[in-house]
This record gives sequence, C-alpha cells and structure tokens, in this order.
Amino acid sequence: MNHPPRETPEREEVVERLRDRAKFVRLETVRLTRIAGAGHYTATFSAAELFAALYYAELRYRPEEPDWPDRDRFVLSKGHAAIGLYPILADVGFFDGALLDNYTRLGSAFGDHPDMRKVPGADFSSGSLGHGLSISVGMGLGARVQDRSFRVYCMMGDGELSEGQVWEAAMAAGQFQLGSLIGIVDRNHLSIDGNTESIMGVEPLAARFQSFGWKVHEVDGHDLDAILDVFNALDPPDVGAPQMVIADTVKGRGVQRMEGDYQWHVGNLVGEDYDDVIAEIESGLRPLVAGGADG
Repeated sequence: MNHPPRETPEREEVVERLRDRAKFVRLETVRLTRIAGAGHYTATFSAAELFAALYYAELRYRPEEPDWPDRDRFVLSKGHAAIGLYPILADVGFFDGALLDNYTRLGSAFGDHPDMRKVPGADFSSGSLGHGLSISVGMGLGARVQDRSFRVYCMMGDGELSEGQVWEAAMAAGQFQLGSLIGIVDRNHLSIDGNTESIMGVEPLAARFQSFGWKVHEVDGHDLDAILDVFNALDPPDVGAPQMVIADTVKGRGVQRMEGDYQWHVGNLVGEDYDDVIAEIESGLRPLVAGGADG
C-alpha cells in the first residue's frame, strides 16, 4: 500500500492518527491488565507504533468479512502482546469492544494469548514462541498455490529468535523466494530474563537474515514516519526475496519507570501507580531517559 510522502499534509494527518492509536494501545493495555490482575506491559508498549501502523495504514482486511480470502495476514508470533492487539481489532470493527471488559475472565474469548478459533481478526493462535515464522511461510506458499496476492506479516520478538525453528523458516522463505512474506522483529533488546545479547546473542541480526536470502530494512520502531517509509519501500508481493523489517524499539516505551527494565515484562499497576501511568501515557511519548534502555 502506498502511503503519502513525507512533509505533506496527508502524511501529517496519517502520522497524527497513528500516534493517537499507539497511545490507545498503551492505555488499553494498562486497563486490561488491571482486569486480568497481571499483563505483559513492556513487550506490548515496544510494539505499539508497529501495531498502529499496520492496522490503520498498511494491512488490507475487511472487518465485516474476517475470512476474506484476499486479506493480508498478520501473525503475532510474540503472542503475549495480544493484549495490545485485541483493542485494535475491536476498534477497527472485528467485534464489539465491550467484550474486552471481561478480558481473561471465565468464558471470555480473549485470553493472554490469541485464539484464532474464538477471536475474529486473529489469523494465528500464538503463544509458544518461535512458531510464527513457520506458519507465515506456509501462508505465503498457500497464497502462491491459490494465485492470490495477499501479503503475510509476521511480528516476532527478538528473544524468540533463539528458537531454531525460526531459522529453519528463514531458510525456507529464502529458498522458496517468498516475496509476499514480511517479517518484523521487535528488536527491543530484552527478554523475560534480561538482555538478549547476554542470554543468546542474535547480532549481527541484519547480516544473519541477509545470509538466508532476505532483503532487510532497519528502522526506528517508534518513528511512525520512518515505519511508513519502510512500508513504501517494500518490494511487490511477487516471487523474490522475503523481506525483514528490524524495528529498533525500547521495551516499555512510553512509561519511564518501565523503559529498558526487563523486570516489567509481566506486572500489575494498582492505586496511585495506575493513575500515574495512565496520566503519563495520556501526555504522549517523552524523550528517553539516558541509560534507561538497552540498545
């Protein structure tokens, strides 16, 4: 999809919309976490701008027809960030947002990880990390067999790249020349146990994917203009190199007490802390605290 060029009123309008929707993702993540009693704040906050850009600018879909055969597919391999995806799916019309008021409660369709059998708009039941890229390769091959032109977008966390299945899928995508496959790595440099490079290093990440035959784009994952530029730069979904977007992000972005702190991977805000974080998110992104984030 072609997006308006930079420094035009049309682009400014799109970016302002996306900025507002990224804020919405963060606010809803905090609200839904309180309902559940615990939630994945930081891994969702790092992906907020990416979620917004995908669903409000890039992806082709029809909320009134969730199974539309020609829709673009989005595979959230880092399924623990579904708490930020559900509000978007409701907001764009896949289901009534009031259903989220019972998030994770007995009988709710909305669990900590998405279930494609229960959640309209969810293309994959993710949770066990490392599977998403393999699923996406299969979807891309399915598009080719059916002679359809949809793209498949797969968002992975950088922590899950230590799963060997990811690299088998990367090799297959290059071999089969799946130009319709767009990988996105939320490169926030942290996993639940700490810095990715001290646990299982993935650098040089761009070179690794390139060695498997991928075309790589690197971008600031919180810069909406830059994200739209990368989407504009994607090759057509034809036979050709699969494309990887490595998005440099900050885990917990938008809440200074969480930024760059792996101990907030799962948490729950209560009392004044909840109110303070809501107010901070409402005020918009602030400059990063020096030394507060890894990478």
